Amino acid sequence: RQLKRDYIDFVASTIESDLAGLRILVDCANGAAGRIAPEVFRRLGAEVVASGTNRGGLDVNEGCGALHPERIRAMTLESGADAGFAYDGDADRCLAVDEQGTVITGDHILYVCGKHLKQEGELPRNTVVTTIMSNFGLYRAFDREGIAYAKTAVGDKYVYEYMAKNGCALGGEQSGHIIFSKYASTGDGVLTSLKLMEVMLERKLPMSKLLEGLTIYPQVLENIRVKDKKAAREDSDVQAAVETVAARLGETGRILVRESGTEPVLRVMAEAPEDAVCRECVAQVAEVIRRKGHCVS
Repeated sequence: RQLKRDYIDFVASTIESDLAGLRILVDCANGAAGRIAPEVFRRLGAEVVASGTNRGGLDVNEGCGALHPERIRAMTLESGADAGFAYDGDADRCLAVDEQGTVITGDHILYVCGKHLKQEGELPRNTVVTTIMSNFGLYRAFDREGIAYAKTAVGDKYVYEYMAKNGCALGGEQSGHIIFSKYASTGDGVLTSLKLMEVMLERKLPMSKLLEGLTIYPQVLENIRVKDKKAAREDSDVQAAVETVAARLGETGRILVRESGTEPVLRVMAEAPEDAVCRECVAQVAEVIRRKGHCVS
């Protein structure tokens, strides 16, 4: 109990903003945030509606939390709340919903918080740390804002390694693992939600307005089971197909082929302004991988 109180004291102390008058929804995924998030928001003055607070341990993440943001979206729209937050079972991830029902991913959070930190002169090296899976639209938005970015391998441990080595303040993943190195060395969903609220209150803008300037591009991802990930990715014909697609997309999108870290799978991903273009690009590379005999029969 003392650890719980200490943690709540710490997280609540990370912002100076008063949340009085705000209606906040939290979906705690029947996990770790259930005993923390509602109390933190109430302590800061918000009206809180909490769900996913079962403590039995048998239904963690089932149809709720950050793995199912459609639930918090529906609840936020129905209640007319100012914002909704969804955590995963161990509460190191946070996704959000603005007052208009837009689902806010980790990329949105990096944009909002990165832009705010830059405006406040608190973005060391003028750099936000992302992974290679962050959306192309995020990079275009950062370019327009004059914010530099680093790209690491997928995994918040790689994000933090880069941040620690280079003295960066903000980094994270599209999935909602966000690291604020001033306060923590790993993702913390409750902290992330407070930092989003802090930006909203300091800028005196609704959450939806903070997202202006960021357009998330359509993304198509195909996982292809192969006999040898390295051999398939390094096949000269596969690489030529990737180069052809990249040339077609130019500065309007991107194609990415990477090896899964845990499965015999190549992940082929494309991002472009139109979904149909993404599908065509992924299909073009996938066809070469299959034609060259790399797939598991």
